[in-house]
Amino acid sequence: MHERMLHISSDAASGQDRFDRFRLIGWWDQSKLAAAKILVVGAGALGNEIVKNLALLGVGNILIADMDRVENSNLSRSVLYRESDNGRFKADVAVEAAKSLYPNIRAHAFNGNVVHDLGMGVFRWADIVIGGLDNREARLSINRQCHRVNRPWIDGAIEAIAGTARVFLPGEGPCYECTMSQIDWKLLQARRSCNLLSRSEMEQGKTPTTPTIASIIAGVQCQEAVKLIHGMQTIAGSGWVFDGLSASSYIVEYQRKDDCLSHETLSQIHALDAGVDDLTVGDLLSEAQRLLPGVQLESCRDVLQSLDCPRCGTSEKMFVSLGKVRAEKAFCPNCPDVRREVKTFFRIGDDPELMDRTLGQIGFPPLDIVVARRGDEVIGFEMSGDRRRVLGPLTEETEALSWE
Repeated sequence: MHERMLHISSDAASGQDRFDRFRLIGWWDQSKLAAAKILVVGAGALGNEIVKNLALLGVGNILIADMDRVENSNLSRSVLYRESDNGRFKADVAVEAAKSLYPNIRAHAFNGNVVHDLGMGVFRWADIVIGGLDNREARLSINRQCHRVNRPWIDGAIEAIAGTARVFLPGEGPCYECTMSQIDWKLLQARRSCNLLSRSEMEQGKTPTTPTIASIIAGVQCQEAVKLIHGMQTIAGSGWVFDGLSASSYIVEYQRKDDCLSHETLSQIHALDAGVDDLTVGDLLSEAQRLLPGVQLESCRDVLQSLDCPRCGTSEKMFVSLGKVRAEKAFCPNCPDVRREVKTFFRIGDDPELMDRTLGQIGFPPLDIVVARRGDEVIGFEMSGDRRRVLGPLTEETEALSWE
C-alpha cells in the first residue's frame, strides 16, 4: 500500500494523470468510467449538471437527447450555455461543452422528442440512462423502454429548491410506473387529451427551478451512476428527497406493483443490418413469422392511421406516431366545425394496406426495436442499420443478421 501511494503521488506531481485524485479512492476503477455508455435525456438545468459531472468524471461515451433550443431564461440555470448560444439546439451546445471540459470524451447529440423520435435501440446501446426531464409522459416512456431492454435508469426531479433522485433497476423492485399515483395518471391523461392528439399549450408549462437544486440532485444522480458502473449497491427502488427550505433529506421506499404494465423485458433481440427506411412491414413480418409462426408486430407507440370525418366521410391517411400530430389537425378541412375521428393501431398483422410501407413510413423512428408477439412469446428486432445515423461517433461494431 505504501509503494502504491508513493507511485500515485509521483504521478500527481508530474501532472500526467488527469484522474489522479479519483484513483486515491480504494474501489475506484477509471477504466470502467472510460468504457461506460450513458444516455442523458434532457439538457435543461438538470441535464447541464449531469453532463458537466459525467465529463469531469471521465465517462467515455455519452449521448445527449433533447428537442429544445437554448433561450435566455436557460442562462441562469444552465452552466454549459452562453448568451451566444441562444437559438441553438441544447443538445448540440451541451456536446460541445462536454468536449471542452474533457477532450477525450465521445459525445453526440440527438435533437428530437424522446417519446416519439428516440428508438428503443438507443436505450439498448446505453449502459445507464439518466433523466433530467420535466414531464410524466417522457418519464413513463423511458421507464418502459429501459425495462424492455433491461437497462437501469436514474430519474431526477426538481422544483424551486427541492428535488428527488431515484434509481430503477429492471427486474428488481418497483419501477417508475409503480410510483405513479392517481393524480399522476390524471395529469398525464390531460396531456394526452383532445382525442389523444398533442396540445401545443400543454407543452408550454414551465417549472420554477434554481441552479443550486439542479446541482444537488444531478450530483446524487451521477454519484448513483458511478456506483452502478462499479457494481456497488445503490438506492434502487427508493428515492432520495431533499428539501432545500429545511436543508433536510430522507429516503422514500417504493412498492412494486405486480400488475404494472412496464415490467416486460425482451428475452430475445435480433439485430438486423437494415434501417427503418430499408425494410417494409411485409418483409419484417415474414421474417418474424418464420421464427415464430402466427406472430404479430407491435409498436411501442400508438400509430395514427387516419383522421376520418363523420360528416363528409373523407379520410386522411397519416401513418405517424400519434403524439407528433397537433390538435388543430383534428378538425376536418372540409367541415371546419367538425372534429374528426382518430383511427389508431399499435399491432400489425397481415394488413395489406401496410405490407409495402417501410417501417419508417408507419411511424417507427430510426434505430427502433420492433416487437413481435405471439401470446406470451416475444421477440425484438433492432433496426441496427440506423446506428451510424443515430449514434454517430458512438457507433460500435455489433453482430447483425444479414438481410436477404
